[in-house]
Amino acid sequence: MRLFVELGHAAAIALVLVSVCGTARADTVPDNWRFDTSEDGLVTASLYATNKLITGGGALSYSPILTIACRANGEPHWTEWLQLNDAVSASRKITMSVTVDQGSKFDESWSVGPRGRMLVRDGADGIKRLVAANRLQLSWRFGLLSGRGEADFDLAGLGEAVNQVAGSCNTDVP
Repeated sequence: MRLFVELGHAAAIALVLVSVCGTARADTVPDNWRFDTSEDGLVTASLYATNKLITGGGALSYSPILTIACRANGEPHWTEWLQLNDAVSASRKITMSVTVDQGSKFDESWSVGPRGRMLVRDGADGIKRLVAANRLQLSWRFGLLSGRGEADFDLAGLGEAVNQVAGSCNTDVP
């Protein structure tokens, strides 16, 4: 019985600490963003899609990941990419359909990364159009007969994330 009381006391303390830490973070980037800095100076902020894609013959599902990145001393300075578990069949370029907030859908060309599991767009203009946005929808073809993939992102906190990446990268916000 004493063990249960001690465990309950420890759980109560942990709950208080979590709520206090959560309150302290209210003015920072939302928890849905993940940050990383690599040894080569690449600073990234990543966000999971709100939807899932089916893979493995329908047995598994995953959320694509959108990453914005800055390289302090390199070109291109700003990059965004979409990480997938399933490869696209294109080898160099792919047409991505993009919708920002409730705007019109438009197409742009993205590069196909290693093993076709990363779709990449270089340049600060792509990041700049997202800074004030609330939602991003991306759509692409996996292959000629493979159908379309779609990723939907809730961009809450993107402005703060871009500011944090730019600060870590010692560069201006796009």
